[in-house]
Amino acid sequence: MNKPLRILVVGCGNMGASHAFAYHQMPEFDICGLVSRGKSKETLNKKLGSKYPLFADFDIAMDQTQPDAVCISTYPDTHEAFAIKALESGCHVFIEKPLADTVAGTEKIIAAAKIAKKKVVVGYILRHHPSWERFVLEAQKMGKPLVMRMNLNQQSQGYMWDVHRNLMKSLSPIVDCGVHYIDIMCQMTRSKPVSVSAIGARLTEDIPEGNYNYGQLQIRFEDGSVGWYEAGWGPMVSDNAFFIKDVFGPKGAVSIVARKAGEMGKSDHVDAHTKTESIKIHHADIDAQNNFTHKDQWIDLSDEPDHQELCNREQRYFLKAIQEDIGLSDHLEDALNSMRIAVACDASVKSGNTIFL
Repeated sequence: MNKPLRILVVGCGNMGASHAFAYHQMPEFDICGLVSRGKSKETLNKKLGSKYPLFADFDIAMDQTQPDAVCISTYPDTHEAFAIKALESGCHVFIEKPLADTVAGTEKIIAAAKIAKKKVVVGYILRHHPSWERFVLEAQKMGKPLVMRMNLNQQSQGYMWDVHRNLMKSLSPIVDCGVHYIDIMCQMTRSKPVSVSAIGARLTEDIPEGNYNYGQLQIRFEDGSVGWYEAGWGPMVSDNAFFIKDVFGPKGAVSIVARKAGEMGKSDHVDAHTKTESIKIHHADIDAQNNFTHKDQWIDLSDEPDHQELCNREQRYFLKAIQEDIGLSDHLEDALNSMRIAVACDASVKSGNTIFL
């Protein structure tokens, strides 16, 4: 049997903790250290019931642990430096989305992965969700062009407002969250995006001047499809209709209907962000009297994986990519593509102009 992969977990907050729990349960991985600037590493170590080595400095942790792989779940403005150091040290990398906080940084990580001949898997958690895979598949059956409407607004308070304020030091909500849903739209249309328009608003003095905590983007695709996404963070954000995942085309509509996850008070709960619960399929066929010929179809998804199981699946895929030498060039190109689109949307907010891609 091969020796377990020694993995260094960098960032021990929400996602870092979930990934650490996955590694802790998998015999193929051996956590060689937990890294964070604050106390989250101690909290995580206690929850794991372990005595993993703890580090406050990434460089020191790398030098002392000599890992085979690194999991990066820190703020996006650290991704580029951490990922490149890990790759140049001969490590495989699992990294939370977005791959970096700039397009240039994203390209540098991809180039470093090619030179090092190491695997880089980006944490697009929805790609490992069977319900979202079904949502994409059903949307593709609705014909062209598609109209895609999605949002994820978060009425954040307490710890989550601290997290969001820290994120907004480098990225807006429509970039940090938007890459997920831009990726979904690109999967649904399988078409080239041609232009973006976006608007944003700064609703608090708690974030740096020039940044915004609410944004809305629109994408036009080569096949005539259009997509809309909005994201807002903060204690002032409405939690009414914060969870919309809806697509329609000439043949009908497909909608995620998350009755429980979409309830008021759930908008900043990480577990709720990946819930689908049910998919509603509406057929546009009508008879001579213009009445619908098919009843709406409901697909029950009550047995869907929870957030932790999705993280487990991400790490099983990371392991498989390493063990089976899976080619990840398309995976990384998709990550770069969604980042380019999201950054263009950010530029549109700040310039007030439509950006042609």
